[in-house]
Amino acid sequence: MADRHIRNPIEWGWHQMKGAGHAMGSAAHAVEGGAEARNAPPAVRHITVADLGAALAKGIKDFGACRTDVIFICLIYPIMGLVLAQIAFGNDLLPMIFPLGAGFALVGPVAAIGLYEMSRRREQGRPVSWAAAFAVMRAPSFGAILTLGLLLLAIFLLWQGAAYGIYMATLGPAPPASIGSFLRDVFTTEAGGIMIVAGMAAGFVFALAVLMIGAISFPLLLDRDVGVLTAVMTSVRAFRANPVPMSIWGLIVAGGLVLGTIPALLGLVIVIPVLGHATWHLYRALVPR
Repeated sequence: MADRHIRNPIEWGWHQMKGAGHAMGSAAHAVEGGAEARNAPPAVRHITVADLGAALAKGIKDFGACRTDVIFICLIYPIMGLVLAQIAFGNDLLPMIFPLGAGFALVGPVAAIGLYEMSRRREQGRPVSWAAAFAVMRAPSFGAILTLGLLLLAIFLLWQGAAYGIYMATLGPAPPASIGSFLRDVFTTEAGGIMIVAGMAAGFVFALAVLMIGAISFPLLLDRDVGVLTAVMTSVRAFRANPVPMSIWGLIVAGGLVLGTIPALLGLVIVIPVLGHATWHLYRALVPR
């Protein structure tokens, strides 16, 4: 039977200090990583545009091999998108539909973490199923993965705030009367033109930030016990060493997500897994084992 005696203040204080110490140690491990991260940061290779094509081809092969399981997992994304769109329509947030859709690109790296795990297992010749996607919760760097995921969520919320602020400063503050009137104001008025330009400029900044810090950081955290700082800095170094290929990769991801919205976001069921699997192979091209 468990010991249920009432602890004295000293015993209680010692228990709380141990708990705090464990929490601080876990947090430090999530940020700094294990011994591997402290010994030497991962190396970064130079790649070419041809490597992007190779990564996409391998991503398509992974999708073909795991098609049924992957589609089962990825059905959640169009469903979530449609729910968000319905919420926006129902709460006079029509101007936020596009920023919400564009936000898929900002949270894409963390949304695809299960796909990275499936590609990793297939690469190792291990059994792959939809359940394997949840094995990331047993990864040594799972705390770091959660921490980085929260960072991307914060960036996503900042983007929503920026987009809403741009709308309020141009076409707002009154909500649009209808979809038709909103589209007419966007494309035929000076304020609408300013909103488009300002929104695209702000979106570019947010997308570039996520591309730099998240392009390969999640696959790296899944593959090695390196911590958030090392993963993010490695991703930034990969971008700086390969600005042209990585920028093209960002355009490929953005273009793929746009195509995935057709029809009614259902294309995301194919686009997201292909891009997710391809990102794992891009990581393999960028970071030697």
